[in-house]
Amino acid sequence: MSEHIQQPQFQSAPRLRLGVELERIAEQLRALARAQDELHDLYEAVLSREVDLSVVLELIISTAMELVGARYGALGVLDGKGERLDLFLPVGLSEQERADLAGVELPHGRGLLGHLISHPVPLRVDGISSHPDSAGFPPGHPPMRTLLGAPITIRGKIYGDLYLSERSDGRPFDGRDEDLIVALAGAAALAIDDARLYEQARCDAERFQRLLLPRLPDHLEPFDAAAAYRPASTPDHVGGDWYDALLVPDRACVAVIGDVVGHDLQAAASMAQTRNMLRALLYDRCTSPSAVLAHLDRTLQAITDNPVTTACLARIEPAPSAGWTLRWSTAGHLPPLVITPDREVRYLPADPDLPLGIDTTARRHTHTRPLPVDATVVLFTDGLVEHRDHSLEAGLQRLAAVAQVHADLPLADLVRVLIDEHPSDGHDDMAVLALRAPGIRLPKTVEQAPRTNRR
Repeated sequence: MSEHIQQPQFQSAPRLRLGVELERIAEQLRALARAQDELHDLYEAVLSREVDLSVVLELIISTAMELVGARYGALGVLDGKGERLDLFLPVGLSEQERADLAGVELPHGRGLLGHLISHPVPLRVDGISSHPDSAGFPPGHPPMRTLLGAPITIRGKIYGDLYLSERSDGRPFDGRDEDLIVALAGAAALAIDDARLYEQARCDAERFQRLLLPRLPDHLEPFDAAAAYRPASTPDHVGGDWYDALLVPDRACVAVIGDVVGHDLQAAASMAQTRNMLRALLYDRCTSPSAVLAHLDRTLQAITDNPVTTACLARIEPAPSAGWTLRWSTAGHLPPLVITPDREVRYLPADPDLPLGIDTTARRHTHTRPLPVDATVVLFTDGLVEHRDHSLEAGLQRLAAVAQVHADLPLADLVRVLIDEHPSDGHDDMAVLALRAPGIRLPKTVEQAPRTNRR
């Protein structure tokens, strides 16, 4: 009878242990499911540069800690040479523990951390202090006995390591814990690798576009010119902004700024093609800005499949009496900004004609204004003033205010300030070109150069 009564009690212990293990596995799966969507959203935000990579990595650490039930977690990212930790993200420290570690340098990848770097395989240690590679802890570091580490590798390259310490139940880490942390280290590797690839792609695209942009001539005497360019904040953005300035055969100075529709390599290539065609036309015929843009539009449509392009072409030439004459034509572009020697700042109002690439039969217009000596003409692309939360008019007013405050700066400093203090949201490329008319008159032979074929 007693033997019959003891039978269920003997079997209940393994069933209880099995229930605990199954519940632990179920909770790990629930935690992983909760983290999946959040990781996915953060990962896309990293690629769009809206969120720093460290935010995703900290979530990976927290997820690993929750899945395994660890008290502490950390992730170290190696420098470009793969020799030492360049970034170390600890998670789980209390405010007091952080205060105790204030002033202590972050790990440099020595001790067991260095062991993981030089031996990139998973590591489980039940007694940190007894491991032959242990280097001890700095003053104020919380006591830690156990360690579980996994390398962050992809395509045979090690990016760093993911570390956990101290299971909350006091037990050592086991094989299932190791499998989980290895999987999450793989996710961290993908996030780091993609972020670095996107950054490299962005740098390559920016370098490519900068190579396509012209270098302003060293000699535009007697005129002064300066330009500045800044790429958009999005990593996969290659813009079509372009600018140029040159002295044409009749010794007038011509400046142009434009923007090819699109944010890819085709836009950048079209930008270079359009700029080079325009240079040839400017040297070939001394005509009005509107005639040049009309000829450029017909040429582009006839021999290219370039996208729609906006442009503003300005020409500064000697006035019949004193000073200068500004003649300009806009193809769907923002108006020039003029800064006079007495710091008056104003946009030149004129209805813009159609952008290039829409209708070659549409009439184009040349606008004319007198320009005092030492006046500055500023041409810019819409990326400098457009903001999704503000009107275009507000952006233009803000840009004019910045220009007025810094009107006395040398041109190279002025264009940099306009770029640095731009009122836009930064989601498009920015280009600025400034041209200053000299305070001297050109020689008489140059002033009287024939003006042919103008209308």
